[in-house]
Amino acid sequence: MKRILLLTLPLLAACGPRYGMRVPDSMEKKLPYEARIELLEAENDLALAIDKVDEADNEIGRARDNIRRARSRQEAAEDEVDRATDEVSREVAKLAIDESEARVEYLRARQRLSVGLREVERLSLRCAFAKFELARLTVARKSKVEGSERLEPKEFEEQLSECEAEVKEERADLAEDEKEEKAAREAWEAKKTALAKKTFDARASPYVENL
Repeated sequence: MKRILLLTLPLLAACGPRYGMRVPDSMEKKLPYEARIELLEAENDLALAIDKVDEADNEIGRARDNIRRARSRQEAAEDEVDRATDEVSREVAKLAIDESEARVEYLRARQRLSVGLREVERLSLRCAFAKFELARLTVARKSKVEGSERLEPKEFEEQLSECEAEVKEERADLAEDEKEEKAAREAWEAKKTALAKKTFDARASPYVENL
């Protein structure tokens, strides 16, 4: 975990001044071992925040792949309408088109939400970074590390508070995207159920596929 932090901290600092106030690394190097132990919780929070950003990136990648597959299914269903030789087959093909169109709309809504969530997780990572820096300063001052007395804890506390407030605001801004994603999913589920009933069983139907 320490190796992850050593690689990540310079990258975070390079992202710009936004919530980027830091404690000099030289101060942490002067900490006694028992003082470094006190940083473990903040280090764990930072590592967890890094993992959440990675997972958010992966979710967007999965959404792109799912949309691509859904479009292929939609094209296949449209071809089935032209090849249908009886009314029942034609009806099933049309239901399959409706299901695939609803699936694409749902996946697009899900992707929009995932992009917004990724931005929130990226900001949360900066908050975890700010929390880690506050912990480093607290421990350095507690251990009376030379130079730590010149750094103002209140400024680091304000940095963390402002970041957390912005995360809360950004999460609230996603409410509409969450509502649209839920509605799109329910619409897709309804189309999927109609198709499954027409083809006897959702588990056995070659037309119905769960995400």
